Amino acid sequence: MSLEGRLAVITGGAGHLGRAMADALAELGCSVCLLDRNRSALRDAQEQLQARWQTPVATLEIDLEAESERAAVAAWITEKFGRADILINNAGFVGDSQLRGWVVPFEEQAIDTWRRALEVNLTAAFHLSQVLTPLLRTSGHGSIINVGSIYGVVGPDLRLYEGTPMGNPAAYAASKGGLLQATKWLASVLGPDVRVNAISPGGIARNQPEAFARRYEQKTPLRRMGLEEDFKGAVAYFASDLSAWVTGENLMVDGG
Repeated sequence: MSLEGRLAVITGGAGHLGRAMADALAELGCSVCLLDRNRSALRDAQEQLQARWQTPVATLEIDLEAESERAAVAAWITEKFGRADILINNAGFVGDSQLRGWVVPFEEQAIDTWRRALEVNLTAAFHLSQVLTPLLRTSGHGSIINVGSIYGVVGPDLRLYEGTPMGNPAAYAASKGGLLQATKWLASVLGPDVRVNAISPGGIARNQPEAFARRYEQKTPLRRMGLEEDFKGAVAYFASDLSAWVTGENLMVDGG
């Protein structure tokens, strides 16, 4: 399981799930590079990881909607580290109830918001995989981990959201479903040098309305929502040589 001497690049690295994944890999001796658009959150995550694990942690402030910024990532990593072994496409465009054309009835969902969601959730993952593939190919342990979603696999039960400001936009589901198919495509094309797998989270507890959480838990065999800690084992498995003969897979981490 040792990841000593390896570097993981994690998009959305300053967010809840990104930090948990970075923490899991740093514990195994991996250096990490966190990519995010939130400068203060990046600084906080970097300080926490370095204090806890004494492993090299670099950060890059980036807007994943900007093609030019994505294109510059490989050169920056090459200059700073000279290698990349693991890429985790974790950043997600999730929006909120204030975003125009997002949590609204299907007929009102906005095309420009649809495009933004696909740009971050799908196109950015494709593009970063593309620009980092030369480094991953020469690593000897190249691994891409795409973070999908339960809603990239199943359709939503909109009754979960009744009476809450929450919703389930089509663009989120479509982008995550596309990411899971891209995982299989990349696994076929990049093997044997680079393995490509996906992790699909179920609902993660984030102070959602009580009614939503209660309904969700009742539909889940393990009778609870997920925690960030629940994903550490999955990311350690796909990042390390424990999964040396596994590619093209999608692991559901969703409580059943």
